[in-house]
Amino acid sequence: MERFGKFIAKNRVLVLIVATILLIPAFYEMASTKINYDLLSYLPEDLDTTRGQKIMEESFGRKSTAFLVIEDMPSKDVKKIKEKIIDIEGVEEVTWIDDILDTRIPKEMLPSKIRDVFYSENSTLLLIKFEDQSSSPITQDAITSIRGVLDRQCFLSGAAAIAKDTKALSDKETPRYILLAVVLAVIVLMLTMESTFIPVVFLISIGYAIVYNLGTNQFLDGMSYVTKALAAVLQLGVTMDYSIFLMHRYEEELERGLDKESAMAKAIANTFTSVTGSSLTTIAGFLAICAMQLTLGIDIGLVMAKGVAFGVLSTLTILPAFILVFDKLIHRFSHRTLLPSFEKTSSFVTRHYKTFVIIFILAFLPAIFGAKNTEVYYNLDESLPRDLESIIATRKLKEDFDMNSTDFIIVSDDIPSYQLREMADEIAKVEGVNEVLSYDSFIGQRIPESFIPEEVREIFKSDGYNMMIASSEYKPARDEANAQIEKIQSIVKRYDQDGIVAGEAPLTKDLIEITEQDMKRVNYLSIAAIFIIIAIVFNSISIPIILVMSIQLAILVNMGLPYYMGSSIPFIASIVVGTIQLGATVDYAILMATRFREELGNGHDKYTAMKITVRESAKSIVASAMTFFAATAGVAIISHMDVVKTLCMLIARGAIISMIVIICILPSLLIVFEGFIARTSKGWVSQRTERQSKRHEHIVAQ
Repeated sequence: MERFGKFIAKNRVLVLIVATILLIPAFYEMASTKINYDLLSYLPEDLDTTRGQKIMEESFGRKSTAFLVIEDMPSKDVKKIKEKIIDIEGVEEVTWIDDILDTRIPKEMLPSKIRDVFYSENSTLLLIKFEDQSSSPITQDAITSIRGVLDRQCFLSGAAAIAKDTKALSDKETPRYILLAVVLAVIVLMLTMESTFIPVVFLISIGYAIVYNLGTNQFLDGMSYVTKALAAVLQLGVTMDYSIFLMHRYEEELERGLDKESAMAKAIANTFTSVTGSSLTTIAGFLAICAMQLTLGIDIGLVMAKGVAFGVLSTLTILPAFILVFDKLIHRFSHRTLLPSFEKTSSFVTRHYKTFVIIFILAFLPAIFGAKNTEVYYNLDESLPRDLESIIATRKLKEDFDMNSTDFIIVSDDIPSYQLREMADEIAKVEGVNEVLSYDSFIGQRIPESFIPEEVREIFKSDGYNMMIASSEYKPARDEANAQIEKIQSIVKRYDQDGIVAGEAPLTKDLIEITEQDMKRVNYLSIAAIFIIIAIVFNSISIPIILVMSIQLAILVNMGLPYYMGSSIPFIASIVVGTIQLGATVDYAILMATRFREELGNGHDKYTAMKITVRESAKSIVASAMTFFAATAGVAIISHMDVVKTLCMLIARGAIISMIVIICILPSLLIVFEGFIARTSKGWVSQRTERQSKRHEHIVAQ
């Protein structure tokens, strides 16, 4: 590896030229990467609800729909707006009362089933069907055009409108996230590193890695807006350690009298082992997220695992080249760091190790209880600002038509009409169902089918399927909504075993069930993967248990705090935050254990060895954790998207909690279990007998 280091050091200008040229295609691919704003689209394809969505798209042309509520407007003006919307590219059709009956008929004289669908006290409702998916460019452009023909009396809601507002908000805020993360990270690094200029070099190098990562997502067929918003910030926070490790090693080699190129060659060779070993645990954590049934996990997991790999590559090639090119500037702006010596901290932790072990044991119970009872929400529109146009319109739809969600019941066209009517009547009697709209609602039993407009027929009958539309007063993800879905599904299955209940509420119900399974699967896999890696690195069975348990305490405390604070978190946070925290901060634990083993090997007893370990390791741990905290906390403060805000807040807080646990509690556990570690670890050296250790313990206590 030293030969590779010499090549990088000698050809540093060539390395930077090649790296910069590679930015061009990366920027191009990054700009053209498809972004998905519909998180429900990541549900498994074999579910009834996702199959129902496909039938609605392929057979009924319902790839995306929107609801338009118009208040206090004469029918003739509503009709004019409808005609304008129909002419907009991307709109397939607009359904209103005039497709069924003459609008000159007073609404009071209309059949109640029809009147309640299209009219409220002073409002009317139009259903807009689009040609393509909610987040497709043509649908998004159509939303813009529709809003252009509306006035203050009109409120446009639905998945497409929410996707439009989410995209606009994400595109507006994401650059701010990155800028703030960079600024705060620079401030922390300037205070914790020995040069004012080195943070600039670090961030330029990591910037290359971030662009490469975001520019290689085409093979994933795009990424979610959550991944897009977080990828750069997380990559910055997670991979900053590697840059710090390389710089510290380079400075050590310079102090030994080596010239710059030789010092960098040795630094690259020595850093390669520690960085690759450290990155494996982080990559393993992110890859564990890919095991989610919700394929959003693959989206986040692969992008972030790839980002860590690019971070390692950049640290071993681009960063050394930049450091050598800017070496004079780096050393010209050298200064003392503001970090303390941690002498008192190391003495305090070593002297009170028994107290910290007791804290470790006692903290688990409330942490586990809090984590298990933290409230999780699944309605993603709740994560958006309340003043967005689509969110205001969604509230208006609820207020005027008492419609929180719409279910689509799909059954075979072979079922007799009388059974369809019976099924519709049963569904209508389910608690919380406002209205059931079906083909028979319009034609009744006496009206000849030939009298019904083709547009109405196509809404409910197509390709051998019958469809009913049931509106509910319950919001998706609520317990009452899930119970309602189960009752409707049981009714449908009695009439048609292959019948399907689709729509946002059924999809969300499946999402809840899958999330609970995914959370366990991801946690178990990430712990197992990281356990194995640590066991191999240390040739030990006991060390991975101690290190993982320490980080698990930090994770449980972090995830349990929302319960005690009376707040809720988005479902995706409950799955990925623990894994990210484990993968990103287990490095601190590995650093602590490695240094402890090294000091024992230098002939110190376990107390002296730990005192030295805490004193010397705390600087790197605090610098890394504070940088990670700064990069993510800034996003949590400024973000208006609650999914992003909460994820970053949890990750930022998790970095600090992990830092405290690793500096205060882990050393205590290593001291207490040092004898057990020696017996269960290959090559672990204990330099003091038990009697000598007890004597030293007595001296320390005095």
